[in-house]
Amino acid sequence: MVPNCATAEDLLKAIKDEKVQMIDLRFTDLPGVWQHFSVPPRAVNIDALNEGIGFDGSSIRGFQEIQESDMLVVPDPTTAFVDPFSPATTLVLICNIRDPVTGHSYSRDARYIAQKAETYLTGSGRADTSYFGPEAEFFVFNDVRYGQGINFAFHEIDSSEGSWNTGKKEAPNLGHKPRPKEGYFPVPRPIACRRSAPKWC
Repeated sequence: MVPNCATAEDLLKAIKDEKVQMIDLRFTDLPGVWQHFSVPPRAVNIDALNEGIGFDGSSIRGFQEIQESDMLVVPDPTTAFVDPFSPATTLVLICNIRDPVTGHSYSRDARYIAQKAETYLTGSGRADTSYFGPEAEFFVFNDVRYGQGINFAFHEIDSSEGSWNTGKKEAPNLGHKPRPKEGYFPVPRPIACRRSAPKWC
């Protein structure tokens, strides 16, 4: 469910109407990885939404050193949505980062960088719309091992579908292992094939 919020006032109303139990404030670090922290609804008011909520940016990659790590997240009400996976009713807000001293947008905030790029693009007259989005790509492993010591370093992954497991003694081993770089688009095997392995599989 996505609340239709345009202003801080709309957001406060949605928090009340949806009986929100927790507010999750999200932003991205310089490499583009999601970061977040959560606050209770009582920590959010008009001033906090307009001026920002303080946090320590020293542990965020590419941000500030510890002696200058006080920063602000400023929630964007138009990004509000209720997290469908959280057991507690949680309202998610995507935020911009600001410097608490100057009040200016933080130069290493990935969202601010994208906003500046949009402004430049519009001003250049080359286009009036730009689209940014993640490339959803992930891998599922059955086993992951790694270690490092004074005299060794290693990492090892394993997947039951790995092409290196065609000769593995497993029951049943149907030999259906995607070849390297060919696992993107093939459809899964039919259910009958997976259960009884008829000759046509």
